[in-house]
Amino acid sequence: MIIPLKNYKNIIFDLGGVILNIDYSLTANAFVELGVKDFERLFSQTKQQHLFDLLDKGTISPADFRNEIRKHLHSHLEDYIIDEAWNAMLLDLPKARLDFLKQLKATHHLFLLSNTNEIHINEFNKYLKKHFGIPNLSSYFEKMYLSYKVGMRKPDVEIFELVLKENNLQPHETLFIDDSAQHIEGAKKLGINTYWLDASKESILDVFI
Repeated sequence: MIIPLKNYKNIIFDLGGVILNIDYSLTANAFVELGVKDFERLFSQTKQQHLFDLLDKGTISPADFRNEIRKHLHSHLEDYIIDEAWNAMLLDLPKARLDFLKQLKATHHLFLLSNTNEIHINEFNKYLKKHFGIPNLSSYFEKMYLSYKVGMRKPDVEIFELVLKENNLQPHETLFIDDSAQHIEGAKKLGINTYWLDASKESILDVFI
């Protein structure tokens, strides 16, 4: 499917799997090596245990999260070891995608909507500073909605309602792009146009005309 840009005024982008390359299996493998034998059951792209939801919503702090991991492992792992395992899924961000977003912002209203947490964002921002000399992605979007800051997460309808209401967006003029099918379904409930990006086969550079 090719998306005609002229059909939309507003585009809402997911972060991981759409802008930033990620690989969930790397984090799963890292935690298995630390002794979490059932990590795939606890956390996956499609379903995750309450602990990870709480971290994404900012209901618990990174310190609380690490302590819960230590309890699960019956171990006294240092913070940085847990963080390294948790951040293992974060890969690279091709510069061409940033160039594309910059170009697109000249003609469209762009927003970022991501299920994420303080540990991941801190690591990602370090990557942006090192490789592109920018502190974060705020210059590429009119507004960024990070789940741990707004206290809501996809696919809950409330977070999509927040984006629409705060920016006076009309659903039929708005496109939402995500690599998780369940998040796409959440946006559809409000009449938002959606595109499920299969990150194993395509990137955002491939789907627009």
